[in-house]
Amino acid sequence: MPRLSVNTPVGPLTLTEDAGAITRVRWEDGASDTSPLLQDAAAQICGYFDGVRETFDLPLTVHGSDLQQRVCTEMLNIPFGETRTYGDLAKAIGVPAQAIGQACGGNPIPVIIPCHRVLGATSLGGFSGGTGVETKVALLKHEGAAGLLI
Repeated sequence: MPRLSVNTPVGPLTLTEDAGAITRVRWEDGASDTSPLLQDAAAQICGYFDGVRETFDLPLTVHGSDLQQRVCTEMLNIPFGETRTYGDLAKAIGVPAQAIGQACGGNPIPVIIPCHRVLGATSLGGFSGGTGVETKVALLKHEGAAGLLI
């Protein structure tokens, strides 16, 4: 599968393409494959971090359970600069909040699918990418959604 790395303020991200869709974003460096989709995805990631893009317009495929796919779809509906709680997503989907937390942690396409915008009712919750919660805070600050944090 073609992969392309892009440097970002939260570390190097490697984008993976499969069958004409982005299927994975990982915090790692060194991939240098190229395709029109990977080039577009890299440009959109750079635009996001440069402050000129708030949404992504990319074909995505979430490999995972039905619940994982439903949670990722709900996360895509959270606007730039806003947050939701695990409980909010749980109510929308009709599952326990703990299941939402597990699905967020298993998000295969972080940043593009904004799991960083999902918080606990009384805490930040977790974050499985980058340096963990520090990366989540950096993404929320970038989006201006960190007022509740500082």
